[in-house]
Formats: sequence, C-alpha cells, structure tokens
Amino acid sequence: MPCIAQQQDFANLARQIKEWAGDLGFQQAGITDTDLKVAGERLKHWVEMGRHGDMDYMWKHGSKRYRPEELVPGTLRVISVRMDYLPPDDDPVSVMQDPATAFISRYALGRDYHKVMRKRLQKLAARISEAIGSFGYRVFVDSAPVLEKPLAVKAGLGWMGKHTCIINREAGSWFFLGELYTDLPLPTDAPVEEHCGRCRACMDICPTRAIVAPYELDARLCISWLTIELHGPIPVELRPLMGNHIYGCDDCMLACPWNRFATPTPETDFLPRQGLDKATLLELFHWNEEEFLKRTEGSPIRRIGHERWLRNIAVALGNSTGGRETMNALQTRLPQASELVAEHIHWALQRLTES
Repeated sequence: MPCIAQQQDFANLARQIKEWAGDLGFQQAGITDTDLKVAGERLKHWVEMGRHGDMDYMWKHGSKRYRPEELVPGTLRVISVRMDYLPPDDDPVSVMQDPATAFISRYALGRDYHKVMRKRLQKLAARISEAIGSFGYRVFVDSAPVLEKPLAVKAGLGWMGKHTCIINREAGSWFFLGELYTDLPLPTDAPVEEHCGRCRACMDICPTRAIVAPYELDARLCISWLTIELHGPIPVELRPLMGNHIYGCDDCMLACPWNRFATPTPETDFLPRQGLDKATLLELFHWNEEEFLKRTEGSPIRRIGHERWLRNIAVALGNSTGGRETMNALQTRLPQASELVAEHIHWALQRLTES
C-alpha cells in the first residue's frame, strides 16, 4: 500500500491530469479501475445472440476487451476522456428531412477523430511523464479491444442511454471517447446517476427499430452498421427505411432531450469538410473513385471505400423523390458498376419507377 503522502500525491496528480486534459481540448476526463466484469458478461450475451452482425472483432480478442490488465499488463487505472464534436450552426434535422440531400453522421463531417484524439492523449501522457517521470501507459481511441463506453460510465463521464450511447447531463451525447491505460494507482471517480427515466424517444424514432429493448441494440438492424460495417448487400426489407442516410445515423441522438444541452465543438478539425454537411445525393453519386479518395482524405468515411459509398447512395436515391436527373444518374452509373453496386442501382430504379 502507498503511504499517506504518496496517496495525497496521487490525488493531486489526478486533479492535475484533469486540468491538463482540459488544456488539451478535452471537455472532461475521469478515472476508473479495470473491473469490467458486468460489462463483459453483457458483451458475451450480446455476441451469443448474434446481435454484433459480422463484427467478429468484437469477440476476436476474448477477455482482453473487458480485462484491461490482460490487454496491457500492469494496467491499474483507465483515464477516460471525452471531446465534443457537434458542428456549430448545424441543422441536421433539415438535412435529414430533405430527400435530395445526403445525410452523413455528424461525427464524420470533419477530420478523422481517431488521429486528433490520439495525438492529444499522447500529449497528456507526455505531460504526466514530465511531472512524475517515466510511467507505464498506452493510448486508445477506438483502436483496440477496449470497452470504451462502460469505462466512460465508470469514470463518471455520463450514463449509458437506452440507445447505448453515453449521455452527459450538461453536454448530451455528441462527443468522442478516448482512453489512456496506466499503471498509476490514481484515485477513481464515481459513476453518475442515470436520467433516462421513462423516456423512449430514441427507441421510438429509430427507423429500423434497432433498439430492440432499453439498452439493447441489434447492430444488424442499425443504419450505422448497414452503411459502415456491412460489406455485402443491404437487406432489401431495410432499404426503404434508411431514407437519405449514406454514412451512419444520428436519429436516436437527435431525438434525445438531453442533447438540447449539447455545446458546439470548438475544434476546427471537426468542422465540415468538402461541403458534406449539405451535399446532395446526386453530387456525391457522381464522384469517381479517384475523387472519392481525394475528397475523403483524412476522413473516417474513406474506410468504407468507393464501392460501398456508391451502394449507400444508390439506396438513398431510391428513397428520394426521383425525377429525370436521378434516373439518368443511376442508369449512367450502371454499365461500369460492380455487382454489389449494380444490385442496389436496379433496386433504386425499380423503386422510383413504381413510385
């Protein structure tokens, strides 16, 4: 056991770490231990029910995901941080309600958050090292088998909402999470009280009913999974429900009453690029692969590739109001389309013809 003086030093260090995190642009930092037994059991149950879809990586590393000390030996504490990303002067509802405009999840409009947050966390680790000397640590930003949301809950950053996103009473849920695993025996923070109550707004708004029960998400129905994680054809019965969503889905967060407290991000890296916050479906559908790669450089969107980009937009065009220009764009793309894209173009053409 550390002596009383050492314990006091660690308490002071914890306060300093939170101050440094604020200086580096994080809106909040909390500290937790590594006990994720309950979250691990829930994860196993979720995977056993097949609700992870084809995201095999969710269980690929076994217990390392819910036992931080196995992933990084020597880990005693996890410093969990959040960074707001909602663009200022943004009107996502009007975009979502315009069938000719492409809806892209607000987190993906700017620079890839993985790179931004990882650099800031590395700087945080460097500041700690400057203050106390060498220590053991490892930085994570959605980059390894880490249960980031349960860790954030335990660290007091917010509570798990019924849509399975973390909600903060003062900031809503428009924020990214990152972690710094460390061997420092820092004092831990307490979880906050849950405040969802009887509210079902997120569950009721979900177009595909992916939130199958409070705090239970079936990824196979989630539009974010369909547009980002799914590599093959989008199930035909779900296509009409996707509206104009081409990358991710924010419906449940837009419906959450706690997001009225959300603060626009001060990070310029998260501001919309390439006009993606207001781009039309036809404009984006005309991008060839070279243009797609150029315009999504440094963006999380690039990871889905041009083929799935076209697949998603074809579905959205099939859900649009159509018109001669839309039909022509779909038919023009068809001859050079891959088998996957062609299937979705044919579906869109048939749907527009029948409407």
